Amino acid sequence: MNLARASNVRHEFYKAVWFYFKVVWPIFSILLLVIIAFGLIIAHLEGWSPYDGVYFAFVTGLTIGYGELVPKLAVSRVLAILLGFNGVLMTATFAAISVRAIEVTVTAARKGEE
Repeated sequence: MNLARASNVRHEFYKAVWFYFKVVWPIFSILLLVIIAFGLIIAHLEGWSPYDGVYFAFVTGLTIGYGELVPKLAVSRVLAILLGFNGVLMTATFAAISVRAIEVTVTAARKGEE
């Protein structure tokens, strides 16, 4: 595959990602808002700064889990578990978009070869 063709395939992939991202944007934005809201609630309950709460929420939701911020209250821990599930849904949504974009791009590239 020559460089120009590879560049075109890459461009088609990004176009497909953007198209499908716009389709699921309402769902994706709700998942992001839930992460931020839960982070602010946990920060309030635990006496952390709002920044630390949102940071904790994204680190937990993306299943990174550095461990420097740990909720002590039971309700905060339950919210942290829900954050984990929410983060898995968000990651799966993005992975599904990427896989679909690859599928569309490969199909288009194969049609172009014929």
